[in-house]
Amino acid sequence: MEALLNALPWIVGGLMLILLLAALRRPLQWLAALAARTGAGLAVLWLFSGVGHLMGVHLGVNLVNALVLGVLGAPGFGLLLMLNWALA
Repeated sequence: MEALLNALPWIVGGLMLILLLAALRRPLQWLAALAARTGAGLAVLWLFSGVGHLMGVHLGVNLVNALVLGVLGAPGFGLLLMLNWALA
């Protein structure tokens, strides 16, 4: 009986954690998808930095630009290029 009383807080905590993860499943999936798309955007920026200097265009490889690419995709890339042109 004492072992059950000692394990009871762990059982209740585990059940609460399961309920919390079940409630946050959609936001966590959205956040994971955003992180994956941002990583892909960062890779595109890194690849473009090697080729962009040949065209005279330089986009910074940073988290803000990668987030723009992750959220907006190809139109975000065009937006970054137009901002680079407009601010140069």
